[in-house]
Formats: sequence, structure tokens, C-alpha cells
Amino acid sequence: MSDLLAWASVIGAGVLELWAAIPLGFTLKLHPVLTAILSAIGSILSAFIVIFLGTSLRNWLIQRFQRKAGGRGSRMSRIWDKYGIIGLGFLSPLITGAPLGAAIGISFGAKPRKLFVWMTVGIAFWSIVLTTAAALGVSVFTVGSGV
Repeated sequence: MSDLLAWASVIGAGVLELWAAIPLGFTLKLHPVLTAILSAIGSILSAFIVIFLGTSLRNWLIQRFQRKAGGRGSRMSRIWDKYGIIGLGFLSPLITGAPLGAAIGISFGAKPRKLFVWMTVGIAFWSIVLTTAAALGVSVFTVGSGV
């Protein structure tokens, strides 16, 4: 598989879900740093689209997943009530994924620019943490197996 196609695949998976992009990067044998960067780019891109460009997509996400992820009394609502935009932006990439987290943030009345900044911080943080955990997990298994 060409490098460009592998990169596009990881970015595309990151648009949908950070959790899917990182294992895909390892499966495609990309360097862990590159995997983290491409995964984060995809998730940041999805947050940008939902926050700034995707009114109809945002409305569809909210309508489809409101009860499960974003309704009042939900985990995201409790995070919003307790930690505000910083907590939502930081934790939603891990809990709900960037697109749904962005839609929930906007539905709770978050200012788009501020939400995007905190979503970007959260995405970068979780991308680094999850990629590091995956890389360490992979290296533990490959070192121990004599590969």
C-alpha cells in the first residue's frame, strides 16, 4: 500500500473515530509519531467540520445520539455542568469521539472558537496517550516474543 494511501486511511479513520485510527496506523506499519499526528489531524478535521461548517451534520448527530451521549443527565452533560467547555473539549474525544463531542458542545451553548481550541487540546493529548500506550503494548509483546 502506498504511503499516501496509508496516510489518507489513518486520517479518514481519525475523522470517524480516534480509537480506530491509531490501531489502523499500527496495522499499516506507520511510525507511532506519524500515527499520532495523522490520527489527530483526522479528529481535528472532524471537529472543525462539525463546529464551523456542519449545521445539518451537527443537527443529525445531536438528534441521532442525544439520548445516548448528550441528553441532560448523561455523562457529557455532567462533565459540562462540572468542568464546562474545558472538560467537554478535553474528554469528549475519548468518550464520544470528536464529531459527536463537538455537536454536543455546540448544543450546550459553547462558543465555537473556544470549543475548537479545547477539542484540539483534548484530541492532541489523547492521540499522544493512546498512541504511546499502543506502541508500548506492541513493543512489550514483540520484545518478549523474540521477534
